[in-house]
Amino acid sequence: MTADITTARRRSNSGWRRALAPRSAGVVYALVALVVILTITSSAQGRPSYLSSVNVSNILDQSSLIGILAIFMTVVLITGNFDLSVASTAALAGTVVLKLIDQHGAVIALLAALLTGALVGLINGLLVQKVGVNAFIVTLGTLTAVRGVVQAILNGQSITANDSVFQRFETARWTMPTGVAIALGIVLLGAGLGLTLRRRPRQLTAGNVMLLSAGAVALALGAFRPLLLDETAPVWIMLALTVLTSLVLRYTVVGRNLYAVGGNPEAARLSGINIDRYKMGAFVLNGLVAGAVGVLYAGKFNSVDPTVLTGGELTVIAAAVLGGTSLFGGSGYVAKSVVGTLILFTLSNGFNVLNIGSNYQNVVQGGVLVAAASLYTATSTRGRGFIAAKFARGRKIAAPTESTDAGPAGRSATPSGSTDQPMASVSPRN
Repeated sequence: MTADITTARRRSNSGWRRALAPRSAGVVYALVALVVILTITSSAQGRPSYLSSVNVSNILDQSSLIGILAIFMTVVLITGNFDLSVASTAALAGTVVLKLIDQHGAVIALLAALLTGALVGLINGLLVQKVGVNAFIVTLGTLTAVRGVVQAILNGQSITANDSVFQRFETARWTMPTGVAIALGIVLLGAGLGLTLRRRPRQLTAGNVMLLSAGAVALALGAFRPLLLDETAPVWIMLALTVLTSLVLRYTVVGRNLYAVGGNPEAARLSGINIDRYKMGAFVLNGLVAGAVGVLYAGKFNSVDPTVLTGGELTVIAAAVLGGTSLFGGSGYVAKSVVGTLILFTLSNGFNVLNIGSNYQNVVQGGVLVAAASLYTATSTRGRGFIAAKFARGRKIAAPTESTDAGPAGRSATPSGSTDQPMASVSPRN
């Protein structure tokens, strides 16, 4: 009985360590450290508080659209593929919606934009899964082709719609009542604690940490920072999609199958999972959401131009990688991808607040991305095994080799003709 209790305690402690390890929660630590550094620096320079409600709301609003794309890019990455065409798809959808809205109304324009995004995703999925072309080549080609379609439609000019229904929706501010935020925080904290205590042995998993963290944030905002409960519509959409997608991936058969398809496709196939359906579905869903983001982006300014969202796909993938999503499939959390998005936009916002030249922004962002990827690789099971093997090989080379040469002191005192000569005294090989 004592041994069982000791084993259970060790497993519980290991659960805490895994949940709070740099590989699991490193992106959260990075965001907290970044915010602390920028807050101290702003205060030292006599600038307004970096954590003011206005500035935090600006960061959330600026990162919301890229955060939405990062959520579903994570889903594609989990299946073992990736999509470089999301920003071009969003630009095409935004162009379509503004081209059609004045003549055919908002509903027709919205449906056409969403179908355009889904069509691009379907083309990507068919070429990758049915034809067998590499996802990098396919999505790089569609990135270029779709961007060319946008330029052809716009003919090098920007367009503006007279109907501003999407602009009113995108810029609208939704306020969560303080009581609702406090109640939501209590419910999330209770759910996190309940799931942790229900496990036998009790272990704190990454999902439970997210529930507890979300509950603590909602409770703190409702009690101490109610001004942050007044955000634009895209921010609330990003948060809602983060929660919904996290629940689907973690607690449904579809989510488990997505991880299985990306982690071990052959084992998933032998288990009866339709691999093509899940991988193609991820592409179509990603394209559909990219179309919705294009509509929101077009509504934000009620205008688009041929260069809209150029380079946005790299920011989306960078956010997912910062969140610890594996480029080889089978691993990833959408909540951490959203935190990765917040890190990128917090960096940009910090540079602007501190009046640091834009020339250094890409250098720092690239350095952060490389450092994060290196950290995740070094702390992974495969990375630790590789590093341990390297050190073991180095020690083996450095250690003196045992001499197999039998010198005079190593020879037996027994005469060579005696039958008592031990077998170990065989003369060495040259």
